[in-house]
Amino acid sequence: MKIRVAVDPLTRIEGHLRMEAVVEDGVVVEARSGGTLYRGFEQILAGRDPLDAVQVTQRFCGVCPTAHALASSQCLDNAMGIMPPDNGRVIRNLIQGANYIQSHILHFYHLAALDFVRGPEFPPFVPRYEADYRLPKTTSQEIVDHYVQALHIRLKAHEMSAVFSGKMPHCASIVPGGVTVTPTVDKITTFLWRLKELRDFITKVYLPDVLLIAEVYRDYGEVGVGCRNLLSYGAFDLDNEPVVTQRQRFFRMARWRKDKLEAVDPGKIAEDVKYSWYKSASHLAPAVGESEPDPHKASGYTWLKAPRYDGEVYEVGPLARAFIAYNNGTNPVYAKAVEEALTHLRMKPAQLFSVLGRHLCRALETQILADAMSEWVLQVKLDQPVATAYAMPDQAQGCGLWDASRGALGHWISIRNKRIERYQAIVPTTWNAAPRDDRDQAGAMEQALIGAPVKDPKNPFSVARIVRSFDPCIACAVHLVTPKGMPLHEIEVM
Repeated sequence: MKIRVAVDPLTRIEGHLRMEAVVEDGVVVEARSGGTLYRGFEQILAGRDPLDAVQVTQRFCGVCPTAHALASSQCLDNAMGIMPPDNGRVIRNLIQGANYIQSHILHFYHLAALDFVRGPEFPPFVPRYEADYRLPKTTSQEIVDHYVQALHIRLKAHEMSAVFSGKMPHCASIVPGGVTVTPTVDKITTFLWRLKELRDFITKVYLPDVLLIAEVYRDYGEVGVGCRNLLSYGAFDLDNEPVVTQRQRFFRMARWRKDKLEAVDPGKIAEDVKYSWYKSASHLAPAVGESEPDPHKASGYTWLKAPRYDGEVYEVGPLARAFIAYNNGTNPVYAKAVEEALTHLRMKPAQLFSVLGRHLCRALETQILADAMSEWVLQVKLDQPVATAYAMPDQAQGCGLWDASRGALGHWISIRNKRIERYQAIVPTTWNAAPRDDRDQAGAMEQALIGAPVKDPKNPFSVARIVRSFDPCIACAVHLVTPKGMPLHEIEVM
């Protein structure tokens, strides 16, 4: 007997997400991911001054706005044929790095940890699914204490970002050509002091907590595998090469497909909409993409489109960046950290394709990045420029490819008569939470749910654990919310 289980909304994520799973004999055999929020940013941007894009696109999300500022500014850099000077490049990296740290700590403690740790019997720890909590009571209490401590640590990360970004969550200093902030000794010192506090927390609290949960929930190293194809645009520029596919980045641009590394060709990216609430055609490249809503489309079940690379499904995010670093040899410090963690946990590299693997890669990445930032901030030169002058062209096209904390992020702009003619974004959760495409291939998150154990359809906590391991950000991904209340779950015998 098959049972359809719907979780709507799935909580402790950013945005509005509905997950459906068909369960047979206690196992998920089919899944559907539905983004239920539409905001129409593509229409909002059309006709505006291109410079507005850097600020408007940050309003996709309050958790990861910095990545949109970076992708949008690089999109305009590309359209205008400019690159930031070294100071601008480094300061952009520092602002983005602070947001990565804040976002990863937020995800583990305030969104995902409560899937494994039983919290107190009062909000925001209830209501909840009653999962198979395995940690001793004293250990659970320690991690709940860390939950509270992490709130203050996230504030430190925001403060660190604001040293160079001007404010958070939506930064003011990132512009085409670089940044507008003037570096000083006081700013560098303040940044370093905050970074020291963050590094101590990451090393002494965050990473040990993740390793502890991984030891206790070893079976989740086999759950939530997914499509096994990985894509990263890379992040944190190390040079000023204008061609993004040739640029050196701390996290490298690459793909993992059929057990080998391959290059990224942005021309092979397109989006399908067979199951999306849009009238636009399928197979459109984002540079010519359209986003005309059709909320009554009979075949639709989501506001997310289905991006594909050369027709194939890809997962993006910390797992992709870690696995690429582990296999390509260009970031030996990161590769060593992954190897040491796998050895400590007695895990094989293939087990990184899992719920535990995603959490582990996210924590390791936070530590590696924070350590690197302590060196980058010392590269800022007080007497050097922070931005490159530019002139807005009458007509141009541009593309910005960058990895947000959640994964591969692309912005595409078309400028005509010095105004935005077309703007499209494919964000990380569009890749991960995508629906089926025109060939009926399930999206990355949908595939990850296949095989998940669901003993009690009224309490599908394993579904929530898998989905949250991707750290979905639906507000970014689907750019109609009904004011009516929604049920927490639905169960239908099929």
